[in-house]
Amino acid sequence: MLATQIRQKDGVFYFAALPAPEVLERVRFISRFYGEGGDQIAPEVAPEGDDVAKFIARVEKNDAAFQRQLSRAKVRAIKNFYENAGTQPPIPGTVLLFTAETLPFRRMEGGQEAVGYLSLPQENFLIIDGQHRLAALHFYLEDRPEEAGTINVPCVIFDGRTEDFATEMFVIINSTPTRINKSHLVDLYERVSWAAPDRRLAARVSEMLYSEGDSPLRYKINRLGGRSRQEKWILQSELFNEIHRWVRNEYGTKPERVPQAAQAAPPLYGIVRDALKAAARTFGDAWGNPRYMVTRPVTLKALVRVAADLAEDDELPLDDRQQRWIERMRPWRGRVRDFRADGFYERFAAKGQVERVGRIHRELARAIGLRG
Repeated sequence: MLATQIRQKDGVFYFAALPAPEVLERVRFISRFYGEGGDQIAPEVAPEGDDVAKFIARVEKNDAAFQRQLSRAKVRAIKNFYENAGTQPPIPGTVLLFTAETLPFRRMEGGQEAVGYLSLPQENFLIIDGQHRLAALHFYLEDRPEEAGTINVPCVIFDGRTEDFATEMFVIINSTPTRINKSHLVDLYERVSWAAPDRRLAARVSEMLYSEGDSPLRYKINRLGGRSRQEKWILQSELFNEIHRWVRNEYGTKPERVPQAAQAAPPLYGIVRDALKAAARTFGDAWGNPRYMVTRPVTLKALVRVAADLAEDDELPLDDRQQRWIERMRPWRGRVRDFRADGFYERFAAKGQVERVGRIHRELARAIGLRG
């Protein structure tokens, strides 16, 4: 299909206009949608191993905004709009489609660099946003099949992304009329009973780092995104991602291996707390100083990774752990000046934030005899 490749920061996705019948053949519905006279679109069973579809199905099952009666009314209203649209385009906005497959994109010869041919996935697209509009289109074309060739549906297509990307986008778009920031997803992971155990554990540790009285990050974690008016050091979502990375490395991807958050979170929190307190003592006046990058996200994330290394290498005994780690971090004192804001990005040169976090982690770990 002819498509336009769109780049935004590090993200790449595609825009395409597909004939209505082709769109309806290439998507799978998660909700059960009803038309007039009891006709329905039955939800498809999520394929084995398709965590994205299962997550979205569970969201819809547990959120009253997606129950049958509201879906029925909404589909009926949209279908009625299609019937009376006249010269007004019935679907002026895009529907958002997702596939975990990486779709080959071949640029058009002699044309613009961003325009080319995008391959279709082997499995049907998952609908991130637009299920009601496409359900109404399904029932509309059942009544007026002769109009199938007159409607093209604008689609935005995301491919080759992870479960996190699709579920995060779905929750942000569908769970509330107002947009929520990424950090609210951390609260969602901790509170809903069907969230994955590894996410619940990481979310609980993140919350403890924000609220516990002995946490060096207490009230310094930004849980409100752009709406925060207080001085914060790191977004809750960024911190959560690092803790979750640690949990996944520790327990793997099998849910049965992950212990209950109530039991596992306190000791994991204690490791991060002690490592960050030791780092605060080591960096001295540079800790929390805006002229230094020590308590900026890029360094804090690297310090969480060092904490994981220390837990593997020198966790026990617990009694004097923090003091032991202060002594072990002594070599860092000679590098405090490297973390000055002025020239920091030149001293820790990297292609982007991800690579820079990795570099800082490796250099700090190796300086204290860890693999990194």
